[in-house]
Amino acid sequence: MKYLVSITFLLFFTVGFSQVKTDSLEVKKTNDTLKLLVMNDSVLYKKIDSIKYVTHQEVSILDSLWINELVISPLNDTIRYSLKDDEIYEAELEELPTALLKERFAEIDAISPFNVEYNPQLEQLIKSYLLNRKAIFSVMMERARFYFPMFEEHLAKYNIPLELKYLAVIESALKPTALSRVGAAGLWQFMYQTGKIYGLDVSSYVDERSDPIRATEAACKYLSTLHGIYNDWDMALAAYNSGPGNVNKAIRRAGGSTNYWKIRPYLPRETASYVPIFYATMYIFKYSNEHNIVARENAISKFETDTIHLKRQITFKQINDILGVDKEVITFLNPQYKLEIIPKIKDKNYILTLPRKDIGTFVSNEDLIYAYLDAEEAKRVKELPKYVEVNDRITYKVKSGDYLGKIASRYNVSVNSIKKWNGMSSTNLKIGQRLVIYPRI
Repeated sequence: MKYLVSITFLLFFTVGFSQVKTDSLEVKKTNDTLKLLVMNDSVLYKKIDSIKYVTHQEVSILDSLWINELVISPLNDTIRYSLKDDEIYEAELEELPTALLKERFAEIDAISPFNVEYNPQLEQLIKSYLLNRKAIFSVMMERARFYFPMFEEHLAKYNIPLELKYLAVIESALKPTALSRVGAAGLWQFMYQTGKIYGLDVSSYVDERSDPIRATEAACKYLSTLHGIYNDWDMALAAYNSGPGNVNKAIRRAGGSTNYWKIRPYLPRETASYVPIFYATMYIFKYSNEHNIVARENAISKFETDTIHLKRQITFKQINDILGVDKEVITFLNPQYKLEIIPKIKDKNYILTLPRKDIGTFVSNEDLIYAYLDAEEAKRVKELPKYVEVNDRITYKVKSGDYLGKIASRYNVSVNSIKKWNGMSSTNLKIGQRLVIYPRI
């Protein structure tokens, strides 16, 4: 169990560090002791002996279990929100007679800027979701507890209907690392070029399409632009899905009409069902209690988080070593950093998001933390991230009970790395499948 480095330790650390000009520094751990070794022309030892840390080990184990479930679980990539054609069918649902559905649509329409009207196809879609995807809505609502407040803050800033938060449910199932088959990425599924237009940087280190805050800001700007073109939110939704070009072609084919329901037959198949799926999602979230849908409980939705702009490069591992924050928490809160490194690049302001208490510790000891990182860096040639040589790769044969998170943890690598090395688009595994892995030193 890694030590949780407390503010108390860091304050002691400051005293010891400030007394000596440092050429290199390292922290050695023993059972009950941390020894700070500071070395220059002569070797000096500053010891901090017998400091015992309150780790609440049992609780930490429980935290790790639910975080692994949330972040590394194979369900994360395999969960499918959209319905297949053969899953949409006419069905009766005792809990939702047609008359009641019409009544609820009228309630939604009265408080919404959208044109929410009953039609048989929409009824069929809602009932198909309730029959085939009810359990998935519990997961979506769990994730929504964390993301929706952020979405609503940005939507309100741009004077956009708050209901558009449901758009991210359709686009990504509220998974910030979601990647579509055509290359769209993130909560709001930006294509590379569209993301660039709206200020989302993509590099070897960072994909800001997966940054929840920056991608939400970009989505608000894009939606505002689309609404400015069509002056209608249904049309803006259609354009968000398939692009203004396809919507404009459909308008021409519909004789110049700018009513979504009239141009719908001329839209690409996926876009034709996009707005109805949006309304179905809005309905199910609004009336979840009436359909006995309850959000799954887990602690991530209760996190109070904060951010800090960093002044130098730092890795997730270093954050874990210094602050004791579970690495899966760091990964979950900072999904935009592809190599688990937050880089320092000229004219770029990259942020670190952590639970508020850990940001407080970081801010209170920021200069000391950077000094420690500088001293670490001085000991080695730049080698982040460091992997063994190609001829030291291994081939792993998948066994029953394996999943990518388990294999990644065993070899101290990330799930995304294994997927990249093996050209995988999801975390699905087959027994007997062979995986190429480069274990991390």
